Amino acid sequence: MKKFLAIVLALCMVASLAAFAGAEPAKEITLWTYPIGQWGNAEAVEALMADFEAATGIKVTVEYLDYTNGDDQVNTALEGGAAPDLVMEGPERLVANWGAKGYMVDLADLWDEEDLAQVNPSCVSACFNAEGACYEYPVVMTAHCMAINYDAFKAAGADQYVDVESHTWTTEGFINAVNALYAYYGEPVADVYCSGQGGDQGTRAIVNNLYGGTFTNAEHTAYTADSAENVKALELLQSLEGVYFNAAENGGEEITAFRQGLLKMAFCWNIAQQLPGETTGDRTYDDEEIVFMSFPAEDGNAALCGGIWGFGIFDNGNADKIEAAKEFVKYFCDGEGTAPAVRTAKYFAVRDVAGGNDISEIWADNDTMNAYKVLMPYLGDYYQVTAGWATARTEWWNMLQRIGDGGDVATEVATFCANANAAAAA
Repeated sequence: MKKFLAIVLALCMVASLAAFAGAEPAKEITLWTYPIGQWGNAEAVEALMADFEAATGIKVTVEYLDYTNGDDQVNTALEGGAAPDLVMEGPERLVANWGAKGYMVDLADLWDEEDLAQVNPSCVSACFNAEGACYEYPVVMTAHCMAINYDAFKAAGADQYVDVESHTWTTEGFINAVNALYAYYGEPVADVYCSGQGGDQGTRAIVNNLYGGTFTNAEHTAYTADSAENVKALELLQSLEGVYFNAAENGGEEITAFRQGLLKMAFCWNIAQQLPGETTGDRTYDDEEIVFMSFPAEDGNAALCGGIWGFGIFDNGNADKIEAAKEFVKYFCDGEGTAPAVRTAKYFAVRDVAGGNDISEIWADNDTMNAYKVLMPYLGDYYQVTAGWATARTEWWNMLQRIGDGGDVATEVATFCANANAAAAA
């Protein structure tokens, strides 16, 4: 009997080992995400990851980055051969930086003709490089804009210069509004913030739109901020008593000053700032009404800077993990996970159909998002993929500081372009 039991036990152990050896190990991948809407909120993201694992059997470990040292964390990981499988952010990082340096997997094989037709053309263009490689699959987008304290505008009689139905205004209207607000309040009403690159899309947009200038050429091969139109715009901002070049403030700090009522307009704004439940939504801290606005342009038709966010895959040399990461990308960008991903990001979907499902009315129950859609037709060129982008951002706020100190505008923008274009050509 003992011999029989020993044989049975041995057979069981062999069977168990054979079963273990033949079983496919569970797939596990890692995602590092910047705080895009609620994609920086662990509770919200873990719920998405749980749904993904239930649908695919793939477990995702998430690390949450911020914009203070997130880039340093990723760069350190890349240098040490310990990069995550996936990263969520925009083309300026995934395409123009890490993709251009050879760290990213080409995702062009995830696109078919239907995808190319469904996704917003600006997003497609930004996520592919000139050679046809795709280093980001986009999921959400927005148009950055500015905001005004509408109660303050009405008190100063400046409300006559804005169209709050179309959310547009002209350059002449902007000048008149600044002068009226400054005359009424006797203090700066707007800041050209320039302590660093935080929120710099706002300062670029006000400069480029006032007289129709551009930041780069259409091919994204050179910086053109030294155009006559931009020189004129910067000279205007430098001359207006109601506008202050603030070298101690970044975009986030400008928003705080605006909500506090210290400023009557903000150049650093988008829908994320105004959704109910986000800080004070569409009210200042003193309960004054905030109205989002397009940037002023001579004809009222601005070219707004866009925000595009999606996923990229780092090439860590593991084919199985790359395939699992691609499954993640399709699930959240063109599958059953797209609608939840968009809602979590709190921006607009880059496509109306995902995985065969109509998601065009995803924000139908949100009055703020529906109102904000009026600005989406003004979405301009996504020039942030121009080579030398990291250098250009630093050169930009340094240039603004020098102009704020009284520097000659034409000289300073020429210096900016020389340094930025040298970086682009390197």
